[in-house]
Amino acid sequence: MTYQTFREALNKYLDDRKPEELKECYLYGRIPPIEKLDQSLSSLINCERLALSSNTIDRIGYMNNLRNLKILSLSRNNLKNLNGLEVLGETLEQLWISYNHIEKFKGINTLKKLRVFYFAYNQIKDWMEINKLNELNLLEEITAYGNPIHERIVGENFSPEPSQPITLLEKEYYREFNIRIPNLKKLDGRVFLDKDDDDDEDND
Repeated sequence: MTYQTFREALNKYLDDRKPEELKECYLYGRIPPIEKLDQSLSSLINCERLALSSNTIDRIGYMNNLRNLKILSLSRNNLKNLNGLEVLGETLEQLWISYNHIEKFKGINTLKKLRVFYFAYNQIKDWMEINKLNELNLLEEITAYGNPIHERIVGENFSPEPSQPITLLEKEYYREFNIRIPNLKKLDGRVFLDKDDDDDEDND
């Protein structure tokens, strides 16, 4: 398979613009795909939204100079961990990493500004990883379906449908999150169950 470097993809995208002029940069679904990040990424010093989904990136790096980055999309790549994101701890508000191979959230506690975290269809097997998310005081929305922790409760190949009534198995799954991240407002596209309402149901 043929790949291209991040530098090559960025140069094509820039055309006659300078990298420091970009507030948003959309390099998702490149053909051929971007295989690795490189030093040219550090030139996006004013970028607030960076979209790198649907490539073949296997490692995060070269983000030290992205001091204005608020939204980062790395879904549908080949990532196995979150190493390299800690440098975005003071700015990153949204992280989209669904459809990767991530098993652990090591270092997630450094992302103090994170409000939205999408990690559907990864390899999160242990609820201890979800416990780590409670350290993120601003976190209010996540997607987690398609991970082993989800499939063990609701079954495989189950995709949530927020417009439909919640199932009993989904309620059990939601309670697990409610215990661990009580301030969460939205899970898998559905407004999060209110703990008081949940208690009322149990007392009926």
